[in-house]
This record gives sequence, structure tokens and C-alpha cells, in this order.
Amino acid sequence: MTKLILRDVEIYKGFLDRAAQTEVLDAVRSVVAAAPLFQPDTPYGKPMSVRMTSAGRYGWFSDRSGYRYAERHPSGTEWPPVPQPVLDIWDTLTRLQRQPDCCLVNFYGEGARMGLHQDRDEADYSWPVVSVSLGDPGLFRVGNQTRGGKTESVWLESGDVVVLAGAARLTYHGVDRIKFGAGSLLPKGGRINLTLRVVD
Repeated sequence: MTKLILRDVEIYKGFLDRAAQTEVLDAVRSVVAAAPLFQPDTPYGKPMSVRMTSAGRYGWFSDRSGYRYAERHPSGTEWPPVPQPVLDIWDTLTRLQRQPDCCLVNFYGEGARMGLHQDRDEADYSWPVVSVSLGDPGLFRVGNQTRGGKTESVWLESGDVVVLAGAARLTYHGVDRIKFGAGSLLPKGGRINLTLRVVD
């Protein structure tokens, strides 16, 4: 494992070995079985290019009413609990007694991307955000505390983990593109990103 710092964002390259990646992937599949992936709309009415679901007390949601957390899946069922292998990543890197309220699961298929954004739908920004990459490489872009200005990018590989905390908590970030089919973890290609957050 190698730790990189990019504009105060902590990037743990190779944090999960192949066996750990497979264990987390199996746990994610159980989440998706209970709460199937869906494709939300942005508040502007345009569908997002990623498909998503969540685990935990809350799930992240978006439609024409705005970005927010919801206590139930769009089907009306409760979100499944955050799997223990995922919580173990949070515990190891944050060493906090408080555990996340939400594990957002984003699936990037061919051509999917995520524009520069801040994670700011949470009540208290003093808690970190932990992001786990599985599957195909994704080009992760890091910006500034405000929109605009120069950015820097790094390829996130399967098993890499990113921590947004402290000065980096409200840094703009996004995924410009993925190398679809370049990874070996997901047989049909694609990238999974897990984002752990304390909501309230």
C-alpha cells in the first residue's frame, strides 16, 4: 500500500488486496440484491450517468426536488445494513467510534462519469468521507474549495481508498471517465464506488 496526498485528499493506493476486494464485492452484491440499482435524475431533470443504491440508515437520493438523503429505497423498502467488510475499512482508516449512516453505491458503466462536486448534504462536515474503488480504473479529478481554478487528476485502481477529511472535506472532486473493461474484478466490466458518510 502507498499513501498519496493530492491537495490534502488522502489516497491509499492498493489498500485492499484481491481477496479483500472480492469479499467487499460479494457484500455489495448482497446490498444490490436487497436494494436494486436505480438511475436517479438531477434536479435539472437530466438522468445521471451512474446507477446507484445505498446501505445503512439513510440512502442518498436525487430527483427534481433536489439532492438529499432518504430513509427508504425508491421501491419503498428500507435500505439494507452496511456490510461489515465495508465498515472495517472505515474503522481502520478513521479510527472513529462513530460509524457511517450511509454507504452510497455508485456503478459506473461504459461512458459513465461524475462531474466535479462537493459532498455537502450532510449535517456536520467535521466527519470524514471514505471512498472505495472496485473494478475498472477511474480518472479521479480533485479541484478546490470553490468552483473553478486548476485541478489535478490521478487514476484510481481497484482496491484504492480515498479519504476526504479536515481541509479536504469540502474539496470539489469527480470522476472524468473510466477505462471500461480494463479491470479484472468485474467480469462484465464497470467500476463500483462505495462512499461512506456520517449523515446527521
